[in-house]
Amino acid sequence: MIIVITKPEFFDGEAKRISWLLTSGAADIIHIRKPKASMHQVEQLIQQLPPDVYDRLVLHDHHQLAVKYRLRGVHLNSRNPQPPEGFKSAVSISCHSLSELAECRQQPYAYMSLSPIFDSISKPGYQSAFSAGQIAEARRQGLIDKCVMALGGVTFEKVNDVLEMGFGGAMILGDAWK
Repeated sequence: MIIVITKPEFFDGEAKRISWLLTSGAADIIHIRKPKASMHQVEQLIQQLPPDVYDRLVLHDHHQLAVKYRLRGVHLNSRNPQPPEGFKSAVSISCHSLSELAECRQQPYAYMSLSPIFDSISKPGYQSAFSAGQIAEARRQGLIDKCVMALGGVTFEKVNDVLEMGFGGAMILGDAWK
């Protein structure tokens, strides 16, 4: 599975690029992550997209829009630690340590991300937090499997590498927008 995360800021042609990523097969899911955006701004982006891709969109903020537009799901974070009341669609979450991943695995998340796997492309100075040995041991213990997505420095060229490491897929930010 390939999940692309939007840039935090809006840009001209973004809706067209999101549509292309989904319809070309470059991405299976798009996470709309706009931490400083208003609900109105996020809603405008959603409305610029064809409704037939809504079931492949996940929101990091303004989760009530996921209900309104029947999107695929929501992604929990420090700004939005709970899904909307009564939310029945997919819920995902980010993890930044193996202990946090072990704790999150106790909940029924659709998937979890683990980061940073490689040195970040979009966040200068954000270095890989895990050695190859730690990843292999986490896989052996069942912490890393098809429900865990690799994030952080992941490029389209590294997708096969993360699958070989035992991850269920890749979450790509920087490489998708350059």
